[in-house]
Amino acid sequence: MMNIMHPALRRLDLNLLLIFDAIYRHRSVRLAADELAMSTSALSHALSRLRITINDPLFYREGHRMCPSVYATQLAPSIASALNSLNQELTPQPKFEASGSKECLQIAITDFTAFCIFPALMHKLQHEAPGLRFELIYLPHSPALTELLAGEVDLALGFSTSDEIRHPELEEISWFEDEYVVISNISRTHLTLEDYLAARHLVVTPWNEKRGVVDLRLEQMGYTRQIAIKTPSMLSAPFIVAESDLLMAIPRFAAEKLLPAMNIKIFTLPFGIPSFQVKIYTHKRSGKRGATHWLKAVLQRLAEEANSGR
Repeated sequence: MMNIMHPALRRLDLNLLLIFDAIYRHRSVRLAADELAMSTSALSHALSRLRITINDPLFYREGHRMCPSVYATQLAPSIASALNSLNQELTPQPKFEASGSKECLQIAITDFTAFCIFPALMHKLQHEAPGLRFELIYLPHSPALTELLAGEVDLALGFSTSDEIRHPELEEISWFEDEYVVISNISRTHLTLEDYLAARHLVVTPWNEKRGVVDLRLEQMGYTRQIAIKTPSMLSAPFIVAESDLLMAIPRFAAEKLLPAMNIKIFTLPFGIPSFQVKIYTHKRSGKRGATHWLKAVLQRLAEEANSGR
């Protein structure tokens, strides 16, 4: 036979528990009816139904007071606790108000996404949401699907690839599209494909990947390049390039941000490669849905401003 879950509850109108709790606390049908916005006759009828279902008198009238039975006294703490717990859990989530929020969002990032996004984002939020906080988390892979699905991060910023598998429980939006360029020290005057293949290279591998899109494209063309350094961090990479003969493929947005502060030059990548997208990933059932939706809208506005200024 099929097991029937909660057999006692299936034969009980759970609204009657509110009746019981109100009468028990007030010891009065009239006061309980006032609290529940019911007529005394309707409440008395509901109490009769509960007595039949429970098979216990539950309350006796003594003068103007309703005194609980022994069984009602035993039931009361559990019913009160269950109602309080349900009321707290089922209370509608308040609308997210950015200006007063002290929410903390866990965001999966790389050096590049943090470098491109957070300077402008924090400048904007110091006025619009000064109490909003972030924990930036570096993860060993992209996008952070497992962590999003497990609720370990609220939002992930990652690169999109053409063979990316979409998960039905995740939402994604394209935040930013960019192309790769090459940076070198200031002594270089030109960069042909032959120059590129003859040079040594620095490669940033944020997830310690074996090969990136540049090397895959070169392989398709029948070429390989000389990789002198692989590093998971973009922070030191441009400084190394500026003080050496190494080349580095880097998103144009980051290269142009670095140019005023460093002794580097920017060159067009001397072979064709598809542009890439930075995407924002969130879980459809996120517990911080109001905050993540608001933040995604802010990020989209920042991307539009960045694109319009290029």
